[in-house]
This record gives sequence, structure tokens and C-alpha cells, in this order.
Amino acid sequence: MIRINITSVLVDDQAKALAFYTEKLGFTKKTDVPAGGARWLTVTSPADPDGVELLLEPDGHPAARPFKEALVDDGIPYTSFAVDDVHAEVERLKALGVVFTQDATDMGPVVTAVLDDTCGNLIQIAAMK
Repeated sequence: MIRINITSVLVDDQAKALAFYTEKLGFTKKTDVPAGGARWLTVTSPADPDGVELLLEPDGHPAARPFKEALVDDGIPYTSFAVDDVHAEVERLKALGVVFTQDATDMGPVVTAVLDDTCGNLIQIAAMK
């Protein structure tokens, strides 16, 4: 059986990403190992510390930044995270200074919002109704 154990988000600065993803979004640092000129740096949800890891991967590949910029220009989130209550999470994150490009929006069976992760990505948060 194939399982997802690591997925990544491309970031322009690993230290800034670690601060945002832990201090604002509430993830917990799992792995931090030197890897050449960068780090193998992962975070997990405190609700599932042994679950899927999010790799804060440097966007140094020549194709990465144009790809990310195109997504942002079109308002497309790079990935999506689940939350229990989008409205409450938007208010909590706004109080921490997080900028949203889309406030909590009812999309039928799901409520979504889109935030700027300060590392070159738009990130969606979503909850099924």
C-alpha cells in the first residue's frame, strides 16, 4: 500500500518559513537536518505528530519561482490545509497578522479561505460543512 508521508511547499526562505508555519499556522518542527546549502526541514500538525510531514523546500530550482509567481498572479493556492472552522481560523490568524487574499467563503459543501504564507505562496484552508 502506498501512503503519503511527506509533501512539500516551495519557500523562498527556510528560516522565515519555519517561523510562519510554526508561530502563525501552529505546526510543530519535526526534522531539521543540514542538506547541502539548505536544510531538510519538516513540520507536522500537532494533532498528528507522526502523520504527514510538510517539507519546507527551498525554491532554488530555476522553474520554481516563475511557477509560484504564476500561481499567485492567478490567485491559485499552492496547497490546502484542513481546519475545523474556517471562520474561527481566519479570525485567529488575522489577529496574528496573517494576510488573506480570500476571506472565509461558502463554496457549497466546503468553506475556504486563502492566505499569503509570506514565502511566495498562497495557501488555502478549508473545512467540509
